[in-house]
Amino acid sequence: MPFGFVGACFRISAAAHIASTGSGGFRSGFAHPLTGPDHFLAMFAVGLWGAQMGGRPVWTLPVTFPLIMVAGGAAGMFGLPLPGVEIGIALSILALGSAITFAWHPAEWTALCLIAAFAICHGYAHGAELPFAADPADYIIGFVLATGLIHVFGIGVGLALNKPLGGRLARGLGVLIGLGGVYFLVTALSAA
Repeated sequence: MPFGFVGACFRISAAAHIASTGSGGFRSGFAHPLTGPDHFLAMFAVGLWGAQMGGRPVWTLPVTFPLIMVAGGAAGMFGLPLPGVEIGIALSILALGSAITFAWHPAEWTALCLIAAFAICHGYAHGAELPFAADPADYIIGFVLATGLIHVFGIGVGLALNKPLGGRLARGLGVLIGLGGVYFLVTALSAA
């Protein structure tokens, strides 16, 4: 796919995370991960990478991400300073895409630490939105549920694509995810 198409798919800036007006409850929380391309790519990549690594990471990576995301969300809700969140989100997409592209199989603890750092950034951005939500508890439930479903989707795609053609299909998806990360990184850096 040409880069122009990838760029067209991701016209929404990662900086769109911080809401300035009220958003709904469950439905808004559920829709955000599905309609925010940066969040979708990161969540999909976590599941895909876990499936590519195999073994325990198939479930430890997708379970760890939302658990740590809650801590980042709390920091965002309470307004604790965390500079460079949008750059961290963009780097998460780039790094996860690269890990998939190169079929990187680090020690599980290394992958979990990386996932945790990314989860803090994603959680922080969404935690900063919560004070503006009409019903923060319902928003969180919807958001976490959609995030889990995207992880499961990534795992399913990863398991289906890891064997054919020696895993090159999964690695090709990693390239596209990484290109999305480059786009979001350029956008975040130009906004900084």
